[in-house]
Amino acid sequence: MLEIVQIPVLFDNYIYLAHDAGSGATAAIDPALAEPVLDALHARGWQLTHILNTHHHIDHIGGNIELKQATGCIIVGYGEDAARISGIDVQLKDGDVFMLGSARADVLFVPGHTRGHITYWFADEHVLFCGDTLFSMGCGRLFEGTPEQMYASLSRIAALPEDTLVYCTHEYTESNGRFALTLEPGNGDLQTRMAEVRGLRAEGRPTVPSTLGVEKRTNPFLRTESVEIRKNLGMLNAAPVQVFTEIRHRKDRFQ
Repeated sequence: MLEIVQIPVLFDNYIYLAHDAGSGATAAIDPALAEPVLDALHARGWQLTHILNTHHHIDHIGGNIELKQATGCIIVGYGEDAARISGIDVQLKDGDVFMLGSARADVLFVPGHTRGHITYWFADEHVLFCGDTLFSMGCGRLFEGTPEQMYASLSRIAALPEDTLVYCTHEYTESNGRFALTLEPGNGDLQTRMAEVRGLRAEGRPTVPSTLGVEKRTNPFLRTESVEIRKNLGMLNAAPVQVFTEIRHRKDRFQ
C-alpha cells in the first residue's frame, strides 16, 4: 500500500508524497517548492526517487530542478508537453503504465485546464492524483483547452470507481461549495458536505482528499444532468456539454 503525505504550501497548494514501503520508492507529486518536500522526506527517512508532474504550471513544477539536484530523482510527465516540464526524464502518454515500486499507476490524458494535463490513477490503491483537472466540488479553469475537452476529461474521471480518493492540488473546496449551492441549494448531499467542509476549515484542517462518489453527488461540474441545476440555469433541454460550459462561465465570474 502507498503511504501518502500531504504537504500544504504557498497559499492554497498541496504537494503529495507517495511512498511504496516495500521498495522504498517515493514520489513527489506536483512539487511547487523543494524545501518543504526535502523537510518531509528527512522527517520520515525517505529517499525521493521520482517526481510526478500532472502539468506544466509553475506551482506544480517549481521545485523540480532543485529536488533533482538534491536527490537525483527521476522526473515524470506528459511527453508532448516535455518542453514546458522542467528536467523531465520519462515522457508518458495516455494509456501508459507507470510503476512506483510495486504500485501501478495508469496514465490518463485529461486536457482542458492545459493542453497537456495528465492524471495518475493507482487503481489498486484507490487513489487518483488529478492535479488541477478535478477539484473538490470544482474543476480547473480552462486556460488552454476547450469546454468540450474538459467535459470529456471530467467524464472520463467520473467513470472511475466511486471509492477512488481524489487528491487534487488546491484547497478550493469551501469557495467551490458556496458556488455549488447557488446552482443546487436543494441538494442534501451538498448541504451535508458543506457543513463538514466549514467545520474542517474552521479547525485549519484540509478538505482533501474527497472521494469520487462524494464528488459525483456534490460537484456541479459532474452533475450536468441535475434537473435543479438545469432549471436554475434555464437550460432544461440543453446538451450536457452546454450545461457544463455555462457552469464554468458562471464559476469564472463568481466571487
